[in-house]
Amino acid sequence: MDDIILACNVYSYGAYRQRAFEHMQAIGIAYAEVSIGKPEDAEAWLSQVEPYSIRFSSVICPCDVSSDEGAEAFAGIVQAVRRMGASIAFVSVHAGELPLPDVYRRLRRMGDIAQELGVKVAMETHPDMVTNGDVALGTMQAIVHPNVGINFDTANIYYYNEGRDAADELRKVLPHVFSVHLKDTNGKPRTWYFPTLGQGVVNFPEVFRLLLEHGFRGPFTLELEGIEGENLTEEQQLQRVAQSYAHVQAIVEACKTGR
Repeated sequence: MDDIILACNVYSYGAYRQRAFEHMQAIGIAYAEVSIGKPEDAEAWLSQVEPYSIRFSSVICPCDVSSDEGAEAFAGIVQAVRRMGASIAFVSVHAGELPLPDVYRRLRRMGDIAQELGVKVAMETHPDMVTNGDVALGTMQAIVHPNVGINFDTANIYYYNEGRDAADELRKVLPHVFSVHLKDTNGKPRTWYFPTLGQGVVNFPEVFRLLLEHGFRGPFTLELEGIEGENLTEEQQLQRVAQSYAHVQAIVEACKTGR
C-alpha cells in the first residue's frame, strides 16, 4: 500500500491559502488539489508550487455540458490538467432541464478527450447526477465510459440526502470511483458543518477499508470546508489540516497492518 496517494485541497486552508504549499510540505503531504477556471490558470499554479516538492493529483475544472461546443472546449482544460501533471479532472455536473441523453453524450465526448491525454474525469457528489449512490450508479450506467467516473465525497452524501450512510453509498459505486474527498460532517442535511476529520459521523476506517480492498489507491484528498460561523486563526486552521492528515495516516497505517 505504499502507492497510496494522500492529497490536500489547498482551499482547506481557508483564509490562509498562501500558507498551503509550505505547510503541506512541512507535515509530509506530497500532493495537492487546486482549481482552474481556464487553461491559462495552469501556469500560475505551476509557478506557485515550483519551490516545493509537491505534485498536483487532481484539478477542479469547469465543465460545460449545455452544448456540444462546450464539450469540445473541454480539450483545452484537459490539456492544462495534463500540463500540471495531474491525472484527475474534477468536475461538478448539473443537468437541470437539459435532455439527459445529450448530457450523457457530451460527457462521453469529454471522456474521449480526456482518455487521449491519460486523464480521468471525476464527477463530484453533487445533485443532480451524483446525488447519492443510487443516482451516481444510474449516471455511470448511462454514460458507460472508462474515463468518466465519480469523485466520492464522504460528507456530501449527508449534506444532500437524508437517511444515507457514506460507507453504504460507497459500496454501490466502488468500481466507478476515480477520486475521493475526505470530508467530515455532523450528518445533518444542508448544514455547513465540516470539522476536523474524525470529529464527525463519517466512518473513515470503513471507507478506507472498502476502497483499499477494491484496489483503489487514491487520490484521497482532504477537503476541510469548516463550520459555518467559525473564525479560525492561522494557527487553528493549520492545526486542523495537520490533525486531519494525522487522522488519515493512522487509518492507512492500521489498514496496512491489518489492525
